[in-house]
Amino acid sequence: MTKAYIVMGVSGAGKSTIGKLLAERLSLPFIEGDDFHPAQNVKKMSSGEPLSNNDRREWIEALSAEINAQSGACVSSCSALNEEVRRWIVEKVDREVMFVFLNGGRELLLERLGARTGHFFKVEMLDSQLDSFEVPEGALKIEINDAPSEVVTKIIQNL
Repeated sequence: MTKAYIVMGVSGAGKSTIGKLLAERLSLPFIEGDDFHPAQNVKKMSSGEPLSNNDRREWIEALSAEINAQSGACVSSCSALNEEVRRWIVEKVDREVMFVFLNGGRELLLERLGARTGHFFKVEMLDSQLDSFEVPEGALKIEINDAPSEVVTKIIQNL
């Protein structure tokens, strides 16, 4: 069955970097989940305000539609912070969904966020994501302490 690989985790975990590398190594298209946030979500996060699940619904619908528009398997980044959001993805995506959970400690995440430039997510919001994050059951859990290429190798070895 055709799959949608959803590279997930809190901000700073490396979803985009790992997702792009994974897609490249698997010769699949990559879909950047952040590209599907409606303007009001970007504005809200840019002002340092965390999103609610109500805010996330339109985003997940748009991202799911883009995944469904792919003719085959694909890789996408998406925070998918809680079970409700992950359920929406599974319900809306027309293929088997496999979540790849990028797990890292708070200090590493803060370091990465501090080094990132030009992104709407504010470093101060990390704790709100960590507080609301629900560890996914059944996801492939990968630690992010290694270089991105090594993280991707571990993902591929476990697919």
